[in-house]
Amino acid sequence: MTILNPRQVPSGLGNYLAGFADGEGSFHVVFRKRKDYKIPWKISLSFNVSQKDPVILSLFKKHLKCGSLRERKNDGVWYYEVTNFYAIQNNVIPFFNQFGFLSAKKKRDFSKFQKIAKLIETQDHLTVKGIQEILEIRKEMNDGGKRNYSDEEILRILRDYMPNV
Repeated sequence: MTILNPRQVPSGLGNYLAGFADGEGSFHVVFRKRKDYKIPWKISLSFNVSQKDPVILSLFKKHLKCGSLRERKNDGVWYYEVTNFYAIQNNVIPFFNQFGFLSAKKKRDFSKFQKIAKLIETQDHLTVKGIQEILEIRKEMNDGGKRNYSDEEILRILRDYMPNV
């Protein structure tokens, strides 16, 4: 993977992609249960955009220099997704810091996404306090959105796994 220098992205194209992501993109925090980790959760970040036409999504992949494209078989919707933490840190976040968003909602979600990225970078996501902080930060991301695990369930499983907490 190549590290992105966002200043090398033509401004018209960068602004177009940022505007497209402003309307169609999402920043997520994902909790996955893991039995082979020190703690029972793998916490990761994801940026994605979905669309029926893959042309614009391929521009994201080309100009952010990371991520993958895939088609969902049942409805023909294409997804551009970045889940690699290194790529999020070095490509996705710098790109959107350079080109930004107009909507208050996407600015808010991106700001929270960056805060969580910082907690992961400093390995705070491996502590109970850090997980609690991530849960608090993500509460209003994507307007609460659909989540696989509620905050209560995440904390309950964490307490069951680490009873001295």
